[in-house]
Amino acid sequence: MAARVLVGRRALLQAFRVQVADWDSACRFGTVGCSSRQYVFSGKGAPSSRPSGHGAATRHYSSESKDDLHVRYLDGEDAGIVVVGINRAKAKNAISKNLVKMMSEAVEDIKKNNKVRSVILCSLVPGIFCAGADLKERAKMHQSEVGPFVSKARALITELGNLPMPTIAAIDGAALGGGLEMALACDIRISSNTAKMGLVEAKLAIIPGAGGTQRLPRVISVSLAKELIFSARAVDGTEAYRLGLVSHSVEQNKSGDAAYLRALELAREINPQGPIAIRMAKLAINQGIEVDLSTGLAIEEACYAQVIPTKDRLEGLAAFKEKRRPVFKGE
Repeated sequence: MAARVLVGRRALLQAFRVQVADWDSACRFGTVGCSSRQYVFSGKGAPSSRPSGHGAATRHYSSESKDDLHVRYLDGEDAGIVVVGINRAKAKNAISKNLVKMMSEAVEDIKKNNKVRSVILCSLVPGIFCAGADLKERAKMHQSEVGPFVSKARALITELGNLPMPTIAAIDGAALGGGLEMALACDIRISSNTAKMGLVEAKLAIIPGAGGTQRLPRVISVSLAKELIFSARAVDGTEAYRLGLVSHSVEQNKSGDAAYLRALELAREINPQGPIAIRMAKLAINQGIEVDLSTGLAIEEACYAQVIPTKDRLEGLAAFKEKRRPVFKGE
């Protein structure tokens, strides 16, 4: 029995090392211009309620509805922060085939960009985060199309959760069904006190199909997750904070972007820290919580080994000695 456990742990650690190597090579892959996809760059793009820094680049991914998603790479002191904004006002940001395609492309580009230090997922539509699946589009699908579409949405949300840098969901409005599943895949969730959140699929005689049955119990208790899913209940931001569903619940403001502004503050706190260290900390936590403590400590040790040879670690020591702020480059 002990031998089988040891073999299992070795296999897990080997898989972990491969993942670290893959992420390492992905980080070296390139920067903003490395993708062959076409973008439209704009210095405007986003509503004035979404601070973007001077001349921040907005990417509208080429598609039939190119305005459904705005991806902004902030600059100046906010360089390294990426804001992914969903913008399907008429459909309440519902998850369509097109949106899944666009978000998948955006997530893939962010993953390959070693300049990105944090990602904020938000809505550009007041009063809504994401209403879940686009039911009007779903009604037109043949039964044989539903499964593959849900699989693609699940894969997107999994890739969002696997991004190596911190991700923050800014929930300023309703996050229902797949919308909440998207937020659950993020590392940190911040909501306004008035935002509504719930896995309400049981009302349609289906279950959460993009990770909700797995991620919600891992965020709150198993019993509470079952209660919310079985009853298809939606809770507001204040209750979500009490349950541990969100890390912060902030009072909504007149412009309807209080959660986004708090998320931006948090991203600015993360930004100056060592980027490789942050990525390794995220990996250690994410991998460690899925295994026993002994294996988790081995994963932490392996992650720590990744930061020892970095230039950033030496810069941190030098800055401490010289009593100045460190300047980390992700090297």
